Amino acid sequence: MQRVDHHGRETAYRVSDRGGGGPGLLCVHGSGGAAGVWKAQSRLADRTPVAALDLSGHGASDDVEAAAGPEALEAYADDLVAVARETGARVLVGNSLGGAVALWVALERDLPLSGLVLAGTGARLAVLDDLLGWLADDFDRAVEFLHAPDRLFHDPDGPYADASAAAMRETGRAVTERDFQTCHSFDVRDRLGEVDVPAVAVVGAHDQLTPRHYHDYFADEMPDCEVRVVDDAAHLTMLERPDAFNAAVESLLDRL
Repeated sequence: MQRVDHHGRETAYRVSDRGGGGPGLLCVHGSGGAAGVWKAQSRLADRTPVAALDLSGHGASDDVEAAAGPEALEAYADDLVAVARETGARVLVGNSLGGAVALWVALERDLPLSGLVLAGTGARLAVLDDLLGWLADDFDRAVEFLHAPDRLFHDPDGPYADASAAAMRETGRAVTERDFQTCHSFDVRDRLGEVDVPAVAVVGAHDQLTPRHYHDYFADEMPDCEVRVVDDAAHLTMLERPDAFNAAVESLLDRL
């Protein structure tokens, strides 16, 4: 992992680069996750450099003192901008919370961008009241809920669900709750017309957390956005169906 210093903390990130001359991807994980969720996207490094970061308090990155909601969103945006400037990446690839952070940067920060990949995310990310309660009082139940069928994974008996649950527990209850509370407060539905770069919205066909209509809304409201549906997948399409996910990313690179 490499590190960049900013705002009094270090943000960790990794880069795969096999000489591709593309615009550079910067991948941003979702709530309770870390950069490892993007390991299959390194296959794109022959075409363009691929970076993935750990948001503050996740993986190998320092934590930040930030309240859940707009304050945490701004801190995570600082993480993203710091790594994007360090790596030169111009295409942001965000899943769930990471998609919200990518959208916020596209709307609010002075960062040169060429495109967005919005995967398993939405312009508004309201979280079930029951899940918010479990995150506060019964973290194991929250983790189990998220790893039931058709939530994070279409098939929770596949090869990645146990590792995903372990990674969420490693991130810990406090940071994961902060993430979901930050999602719960996020709403840029009235600002999508301001997004001035091409985008692709990628959704797993079985995703119950951020279903297809969230992504159709992007296509309806953003000036240049296509929807790609990934069969046999739920929320973490990049892990469950990496070839299909990477093809969706390449469709955007082709357009650029």
